Amino acid sequence: MTRVVLALARRAIRGNLRRPQYLAPLVIFPTLFLAVNVGGLTETTSLEGFPEVRGFLDFQLAGALTQSLLLGGVSTGIACALEIEGGFFDRLVASPIPRVAIVLGRLVATGLIAAVQVLLFLALGLAFGAEIVGGVLGGLVVLVIGVVAGIGFGAIGQTIALRAKNASTVQGIFPLVLVILFASSAFFPRALLSAPADTISRFNPLSYVAEALRDPIISTVSLAPSIEGLAAAAGIALAATGLSAVALRGRLRDA
Repeated sequence: MTRVVLALARRAIRGNLRRPQYLAPLVIFPTLFLAVNVGGLTETTSLEGFPEVRGFLDFQLAGALTQSLLLGGVSTGIACALEIEGGFFDRLVASPIPRVAIVLGRLVATGLIAAVQVLLFLALGLAFGAEIVGGVLGGLVVLVIGVVAGIGFGAIGQTIALRAKNASTVQGIFPLVLVILFASSAFFPRALLSAPADTISRFNPLSYVAEALRDPIISTVSLAPSIEGLAAAAGIALAATGLSAVALRGRLRDA
């Protein structure tokens, strides 16, 4: 099965490269949002209760990365839906391969793309004056958590695609993605959020993912936020992958 999964992952990556219109937003939108926030909200670092940071860019970098990974999940769902619409999915189903490989192949590709996203945003931050206080170890922590979270978001997108069966419906979840993201502590410290946003962010797994990505950037690597973030990311990935497998079985039943 491993060979099939890797073959499908390679095909998925090639397909993404042939459709740059689905990859470009993963970089353009979060980068523009990052530039606007850093340009207009820098003085918020002086607020009482704001974490000690060298600059607002250091704090916002994790939020931009989380946004990019979420958009990567939407992109995965769109790519899956296009394969369903184009008939390639039906050919896969008819071929003598393990059905679970159909789900895992695209998620492997999503994980590889997520790794590129993490490295790209870390490089972007360093180029514009940010500092990874946690050093190489901190960078590795960000990479691992980012990849796991990216796979989870991709599995969510794939689940929606398998249920909806068309790309336009998957594209429609973009506003919901932003709402969930802004209801977390990705862009502002949880301690400074007003009610009910502070309560919502406490139960939002994206808060723990974003804080785990941020911790090695603004300070030395701390065990608690890293474990919490990795647990949140892994929980999303496991639950969403399971839902994706269930959605695949449902689609096979309907076929």
